[in-house]
Amino acid sequence: MERSLLKDIRKRIEEPRKFIQVVFGPRQVGKTTMAMQLLTQLTLANQYESADAVAFGNSAWLAQVWESARMQMKMKNAATYLLIIDEVQKIDNWSEIIKQQWDKDTREGTDIKVILMGSSRLLIQKGLTESLAGRFETFYVGHWSFPEMEAAFGWNIQQYIYFGAYPGSASLIAEEERWKQYIKDSIIDTSISKDILMLTQIGKPALLKRLFELGALYSGQILSFTKIMGQLQDAGNTTTLAYYLKLLTDCGLLGGLEKYAVDVIRKRSSCPKFQVFNNALISAQDYCSYHEATVHPERWGRLVESAIGSHLINHAMTGKYNLYYWRESNFEVDFILEKNNRLIGLEVKSGRKSCNLGMSKFQKKFQPAKVLFVGTSGIPVADFLKINPAELF
Repeated sequence: MERSLLKDIRKRIEEPRKFIQVVFGPRQVGKTTMAMQLLTQLTLANQYESADAVAFGNSAWLAQVWESARMQMKMKNAATYLLIIDEVQKIDNWSEIIKQQWDKDTREGTDIKVILMGSSRLLIQKGLTESLAGRFETFYVGHWSFPEMEAAFGWNIQQYIYFGAYPGSASLIAEEERWKQYIKDSIIDTSISKDILMLTQIGKPALLKRLFELGALYSGQILSFTKIMGQLQDAGNTTTLAYYLKLLTDCGLLGGLEKYAVDVIRKRSSCPKFQVFNNALISAQDYCSYHEATVHPERWGRLVESAIGSHLINHAMTGKYNLYYWRESNFEVDFILEKNNRLIGLEVKSGRKSCNLGMSKFQKKFQPAKVLFVGTSGIPVADFLKINPAELF
């Protein structure tokens, strides 16, 4: 199956050489597969290289790869050449080396087009802003949507809500324990070790891992960092936890939504509402099985709310909207979408909640452009998960 983004990337590569194309997103969402599909569709001479197996910090490797591309281009007598470099953030000082090589080709008229790929948003964006300003365009590849999992694997809405959206794990769901182990080993542990611990100075790695575990299990719930510290050993301080949560967000594992407020300072000082980017990250760590979850109203309701949240948070970057929650006293609204000073209030009615007057209170106070109810007596969950939230504005 081809993801829709592939057409956009191919279009950019077929244009005259002007910008480096940067493709980034979480692990196991199909970036490398997309690159391989692209190569089969192009007639360009090309070269694919991955830094994933390169010794950490080996900056000479990147320059060698580029020089190899120039040699291959001459040997094949190619007028244009495509170089794809995967997991580029692993290379020390990568952005400065890319800048030097790209500018050299520009000066000498060497038509090497470049795609850079990476799974650490924080390190990719840092490198782009430090050295490559004006030389790149970006594509964010997020987690798979329900329509994509449905089309590729025939999944129904219940399977998507419980098993999440990692395509590489789809063939394992009949053996649930094996599926859970795959998610833990190949996705959670690999993302944390390779995209955070190996590339960022972390004083308390055990604390970061525990924060992720706790945040995933509390996905959809609002918890203060002070309260979290009561459940963590050697918790450090709230600043450390906030920083670790940002790192988890940048590698597409766990986000922390801020409370909506007109005052920016009040937004940033609010308690976070945890939200996983993929429901597999909850189910893989829970003792509850698929069958047990589907017949347990409280547990299933929580997974439904988290699935809606993951859908919203995954589209927030490409849709250019901000995502919040809102709470005042006992009144609460699950999600607030904000774009160009327009607000949308969204409440998930999963059947597990008692009557909540939060939406009425929110409407009176902020006059949103629209309010939506998803689930019981509202938009069916399966239908909402097929909508691009940016199109709601």
